[in-house]
Amino acid sequence: MILRSALSAGALILAGAGFAHAAATGPDGYPGRPIRLVVPSAPGGGTDIIARIIAQGLYESWGQTVVVDNRGGAGGIPGVATVAKQSAPDGYTMLLGSVGHLSFAPALRSNLGYDPQKDLAPVTLVANQPFVVTVIPSMPVASMKEFVALAKSKPGTITYGSGGSGTASHLGTELLQLNAGISLQHVPYKGTGPAMAAMMSNEIQFSLVGTSAVIPHVKTGRLKALAVTTSKRSAAMPQLPTVAEAGVPGYNFDVWYGMMYPGGTPRAIVMKAHGELTRLLRTPELAKRYDAGGIEPLSNTPEEFAALIKRELPRWHEVVRKANIKVE
Repeated sequence: MILRSALSAGALILAGAGFAHAAATGPDGYPGRPIRLVVPSAPGGGTDIIARIIAQGLYESWGQTVVVDNRGGAGGIPGVATVAKQSAPDGYTMLLGSVGHLSFAPALRSNLGYDPQKDLAPVTLVANQPFVVTVIPSMPVASMKEFVALAKSKPGTITYGSGGSGTASHLGTELLQLNAGISLQHVPYKGTGPAMAAMMSNEIQFSLVGTSAVIPHVKTGRLKALAVTTSKRSAAMPQLPTVAEAGVPGYNFDVWYGMMYPGGTPRAIVMKAHGELTRLLRTPELAKRYDAGGIEPLSNTPEEFAALIKRELPRWHEVVRKANIKVE
């Protein structure tokens, strides 16, 4: 069900009114041929949906096809490495990376094969997807404070699911446990879909889930939402408090996505893409398509994006160390 919904959303982003056009190419002639956009995840998920929205916008602005190249598996690491280590820095290969690929992966794996600070050229953030603290309806809690109290009374017995070890749902929950002083039992699955199915069948009791996947099930009462993980409330679920305001001060977990080129890509190309992407992120058409999945537009400068990665790396190294997380 989740995959079908995501795929339907992916189909819808290519329909309807197009984005307003900008100049297709500048004096330098870039882009003069199709561009490959590498997405280090399987088709149909949140990252893929964002990529296809962006690809459609760039195509309508630049007049060049932007081919989405899905390279899922192994936490997306091979897909990122394709851009970071195997692609020419000529502007014709781009990457839609996330906090998982650029901050979690270096903290989890010593032999990553790429350095996000040296081997990639940041352009801009393009999206943020709030995650939602979600429990099964039968759990006797109605707020984040009540959940924390219940977890403290039963250490290590409440089960939580994730899309796999090292994923956003895993790391975000480990950070929550550290901040709240609770202990939950991790049950990793092979993807968000199986983890959600396990929640529906009461195999697990708790999970952090992206808004795009959880909203339909909260509306039907199949899941209970307690709070959002971001520093501000989500526009898609404004009735929910943040985790910090609901009883876990200092907790903040942003799942962000950003566009990058291979390291060494000329500054002129980076800035041309930056200008076009930030323009797209301000259009009503993109906002409408993002809203359908509870996704929020977000942008910054290449320098700010680089500073974010630098700032996030030690934070997640510390979480991995304190939680003693091991990834095969």
